[in-house]
Amino acid sequence: MNKINWLASYPKSGNTWTRIFLTNYLNDADQPADINHLEGGPIASDRDLFDRWAGVEASDLSFDDIADFRPHVYRQMALHIAHPLYIKVHDACIRNSDGEMLFPSDVTSAVIYLIRNPLDVAVSYSHHSGRTLEQMVKNLCDQDGIVYENPKLLPPQIPQRLLSWSAHVRSWVDESGLAVTVIRYEDMLTQPEAAFERIIRALKLDLDPIRLSKAVELSRFKSIQEQESRAGFKERAMRADAPFFRQGRSGTWREELNSELADKIIEVNADVMQRFGYLDQHNDPLF
Repeated sequence: MNKINWLASYPKSGNTWTRIFLTNYLNDADQPADINHLEGGPIASDRDLFDRWAGVEASDLSFDDIADFRPHVYRQMALHIAHPLYIKVHDACIRNSDGEMLFPSDVTSAVIYLIRNPLDVAVSYSHHSGRTLEQMVKNLCDQDGIVYENPKLLPPQIPQRLLSWSAHVRSWVDESGLAVTVIRYEDMLTQPEAAFERIIRALKLDLDPIRLSKAVELSRFKSIQEQESRAGFKERAMRADAPFFRQGRSGTWREELNSELADKIIEVNADVMQRFGYLDQHNDPLF
């Protein structure tokens, strides 16, 4: 049985970039990995994945029924797939109505939790989703936050409970009971080799410094942007108003997020923002 390595994050926090690096590292090739064929997919909330391994279609189930099936889905995957599993996930790590964690410890090898300044997340998520900044800020502060597209249609993903940004972080880091390695997006930008080395070690992969440096170079944001410009990116939302790989830098919130919206995010999420170095002791942003 292969256990699962979860690549977990609130949306727009560096998960896809991490998958690009991981694919480049595992490929050990001289050309960048194809961004449309990455490790860490499909996402844990993929409807086809659920239907295949649950033995029942999600469209026939309620939200709670789907959540009750999900631990079974991941156990079946781990039991029957004969290669290492790296799975992207945006859900919060919560319990279903049976009292069981959605992502069970008995089939989990490691968790890489990608975290990003929620002020920047709001801006990036707004461009990705085609929704207003006001709506994105509301989502980051919503203790019952959920991702679910138009229920009259059959979206490609099953519902994902995000909770608020800070509750999402705590659900994985403090409450999951799993071995979690937290990687800040900002450190991936400023110290990529050190940040990605921590990921390689946490995933229990053999560490080759030369291979690591090559994978980091092949995963540079400019190279990724050029690929998306040339060939598109299948994970870009249809309603997005910008490329998926838009800027790849920190602090963009200062250019787009007004003080009222920024203060709302800080008010609700200050404790976790302080804990991970996004606010000083006076709740002033550090990034």
